[in-house]
Amino acid sequence: MRKDSIVFGVSGIFFGLLLGWIVGSQQSGSTLRSMPTPAPAAAASAPAPAQGSGAPAVVLDETQVRALETTAQANPNDEAVRVQLGNMFFDAERFADAIKWYEAALKVNPKDANVSTDLGVSYYYSNQADKALAQFEHSLTIDPKHTKTLLNRGIVRAFGKQDLEGAAASWQQVIDMSPDSNEGRAAKQALESLKSAHPTVTPGAGQ
Repeated sequence: MRKDSIVFGVSGIFFGLLLGWIVGSQQSGSTLRSMPTPAPAAAASAPAPAQGSGAPAVVLDETQVRALETTAQANPNDEAVRVQLGNMFFDAERFADAIKWYEAALKVNPKDANVSTDLGVSYYYSNQADKALAQFEHSLTIDPKHTKTLLNRGIVRAFGKQDLEGAAASWQQVIDMSPDSNEGRAAKQALESLKSAHPTVTPGAGQ
């Protein structure tokens, strides 16, 4: 799984932006800024286009890409090379191409929860929140305790669907399953930020 395939990344910057978005939405209507750098207080109710991961995009090695594509064509059942291509395009923020190769990898191995979740993240970077959430649900049918999926689902619910209770429910699941993991700590901070701005929001709804 991509080490950076958690929506917005697991970083202190995210939680400040999360809180800013929540406070901003309370004051001026809800907004979406797709993955890691949300527009905290915009007044729009519709999603803004995704603008990448917030980190500098990796320069794509086109020679390596062509070599891997040749390998993929010659080996239709090679999941690993398809995942590698997906990862390379993801790092270069060419998310349409990343989606293509993650989808191809899942055709080879539909039970890979990591690739499924990376695909969902790529959908969201492409401003396709509903497809991202659907893909996360597929990941959870493979592994119901996949904490990165649950953490991502919560963030997409909050930013992509303005479903704060649903987001809280997802983050609480992460905390319950793995409180001391990176994902658990991230979920705890996110949930605390959410509750500080919206005390009436509870994690009991939107499972």
